[in-house]
Amino acid sequence: VQLQASGGGLVQPGGSLRLSCAASGRIFSSAVMGWSRQAPGKEREWVAAIRWGVGNTYYAESVKGRFTISRDKAENTVYLQMLSLKPEDTAIYYCTKDSDWAKVVTNKADTWGQGTLVTVSS
Repeated sequence: VQLQASGGGLVQPGGSLRLSCAASGRIFSSAVMGWSRQAPGKEREWVAAIRWGVGNTYYAESVKGRFTISRDKAENTVYLQMLSLKPEDTAIYYCTKDSDWAKVVTNKADTWGQGTLVTVSS
């Protein structure tokens, strides 16, 4: 499976963006899909995850209440809706996939997309 992320761009503080991650190939119901990000000069940070089959979602404290992860099984796509964006959300955002939830939330997933840049600035 390959992952293709898109939807990044420049947005003002308080604005919103929706990222998409299109997956090629079949995704099994046991898979966990996630989003991680890396800001300049900082370590990679896990952001959100979703269990492909049942749809359970999980969030990092830094984005809880502002970001929503979802998936469209028919389109083989995972989304990250981001609201109330802050300058500290500026980062390259990567979508990830693994069968192990723990690997996704610790940034050790087996599959990573190429990343899409989100810049929050006035």
